[in-house]
Amino acid sequence: MKRASRSRDGRRLERGPAFVLLVCANVVMMATASAPSPIYPLYRERWGLTVTMLTVVFAVYVVGLHGALLTVGSLSDHLGRRPVLVAALLVTAASTAVFWTADGIVSLLIARVVQGIATGTASGALAAGLIDLSPERRPQLGPTTTAVGTSIGTATGAGVVGFLVQSTSHPDAYVFPVLTLTFVVLAAVVLRIPETPAPQAFRLALLRASVRVPREVRSAFLASVPALVAGWSVTGLFLALTPSLVSSVLQVRSGAAGGLSIAALFLANSVGGVWSVRHTARLATLLGAVLLTLGASGLAVAIADASLVVYVGGSVVAGLGVGLTFNGSLRAIGAVTTVKSRSEVFSAVHVISYAAVSLPALAAGVAAPSWGLETTGYLYVGFVGALSLGAALHAGRSRAHRPMGDPMRRPGNASLAAN
Repeated sequence: MKRASRSRDGRRLERGPAFVLLVCANVVMMATASAPSPIYPLYRERWGLTVTMLTVVFAVYVVGLHGALLTVGSLSDHLGRRPVLVAALLVTAASTAVFWTADGIVSLLIARVVQGIATGTASGALAAGLIDLSPERRPQLGPTTTAVGTSIGTATGAGVVGFLVQSTSHPDAYVFPVLTLTFVVLAAVVLRIPETPAPQAFRLALLRASVRVPREVRSAFLASVPALVAGWSVTGLFLALTPSLVSSVLQVRSGAAGGLSIAALFLANSVGGVWSVRHTARLATLLGAVLLTLGASGLAVAIADASLVVYVGGSVVAGLGVGLTFNGSLRAIGAVTTVKSRSEVFSAVHVISYAAVSLPALAAGVAAPSWGLETTGYLYVGFVGALSLGAALHAGRSRAHRPMGDPMRRPGNASLAAN
């Protein structure tokens, strides 16, 4: 693997501080993505919105994100990580500024689209940069911190804003100004990270919409798709519908409950990501898929009994499964990528992941007015359970029939395969 050379420019950060900075940027980016979710019930009351409108607000974020992934998601492989990340952080600051001044559904839609574009631009560059700058003796740290940082950030954003929703009717007046300033500062500091790929001249052809996975990566990539779809479908349920489910179906009127349920899922996701490092990538994926199946069953029981305790328990089990499957998938894919294609490949991973987040959630939002939130909730967790069971069976077959030449077991990749 080609590593970043130490810059002779004293203004550049060393590898260690640069790695920590990218971890922080990833956490804050993901916290910002989940921050609006606990505020959705307030938006409903403030502007008379419907559940369908809120799921559309959630879904347009993914539209912007996919558009960015398809066009500029691999740009950091060509122009360098640094300029792409700086641009993405500044665009995110613009999106939080729009949230800050939002006065209706149109403002929310604009803010979420811009936020999606920024996140899609940054996702591949952050994942690739964290692998590029991983410590020489701990190459698995890059994909692990990507997965764990994603879940910690999402949990933090939902949890903190959930508490603010409980204490003030306008949490957005506090959250988004702070985030806007934070992203401006992050962009200024990211200017100092060392560059990893050799920058090339910009060409319009680089913006051609495409998702390409190199031939040598396709086997590992395709093997990871079932688990990625199952895990990210769970996150779509929580980010789009859980605050409404908790208040309307579980009859919990606390403003913080929806945000804390999201936080429980993603904190468990973080634990699952750390736990996965103790196992091979394939075993982590298998365990995660089994836990996702059990978690989905728990969520269905919680909806039937209108039990917040059972719902949180199902959230924790499902969250462990998401962390295990996502980290296992990233490690399996990261083991067979190179610095020249890494951002492109991880952009493709995020295309699959965010499609799994948005499409089922949008379908649920459309169905809810006709079928009701309770029935829609049953159908959603049933869908997740079926996907998770399929992912577990697929991962089990992959383990049983793993060829001797499995790249995760080659000597050069041993540290990525096991702990």
